[in-house]
Amino acid sequence: MRSLTAERPLVAGQGASDAQSADARARRVRDAASRAIDLVLSAILLALLAPLLALIALAVRLDSPGPALYRQRRVGRRLQPFTLNKFRTMHDGVSHDAHREFVLGLIEGERHGRQPDRTRRTDDAGHAGAPLYKLSGDERVTRLGALLRRSSLDELPQLWNVLRGEMALVGPRPPIPYEVEHYPPHWFERFAVKPGITGLWQVSGRSELTLEQMVALDIEYVHRRSVRLDITILACTLPVVLSGRGAS
Repeated sequence: MRSLTAERPLVAGQGASDAQSADARARRVRDAASRAIDLVLSAILLALLAPLLALIALAVRLDSPGPALYRQRRVGRRLQPFTLNKFRTMHDGVSHDAHREFVLGLIEGERHGRQPDRTRRTDDAGHAGAPLYKLSGDERVTRLGALLRRSSLDELPQLWNVLRGEMALVGPRPPIPYEVEHYPPHWFERFAVKPGITGLWQVSGRSELTLEQMVALDIEYVHRRSVRLDITILACTLPVVLSGRGAS
């Protein structure tokens, strides 16, 4: 007969394995529920907002020469690249070198503990950040583009990305590949989930926050993620957008 002490490691190991299996099942259920919500809501919103989307597309074309949509490669869940859609808010064919240089400088500043320059801002990165992502007086932005950005209406075409499964309604904003190349190691945890149209940072200060604070909120969301939290963030997003808090 085996002793009780000989059986304890087996029982303890089995308990740990059972707990891991339960956690995995819970994650699968949560992911399935979140995906179902994303599918239903994005399909409904695309159908309901179709006239508005068409009107904005026409207005963008009339406001300045070029396509109505702007497509850009972004980095999604598990570092998988995808093409993000948004309404064009800049003049067609403008250079993004200034944004690249500025944002990479900000990331390096965060890596070395330097404070960001809060007087310069840009939004090439699709509202992906803090005082850092908004260059005041950016001549690349069209008249209509400035309005679309302040109201976040430029993000509406990303509902198509959600429907395709490349994004979620709620999650971290998807960065540009050249930004990710300069990320410090602890920032990569934000890629454990799909990027979203809105997220915890959008309802917690938006561009009033620093880049490090934004990433910290993204990682907090990864740890706390649940259907209930997603619904709470979605419910808070519209009032924040309408208030204009942290937008520019």
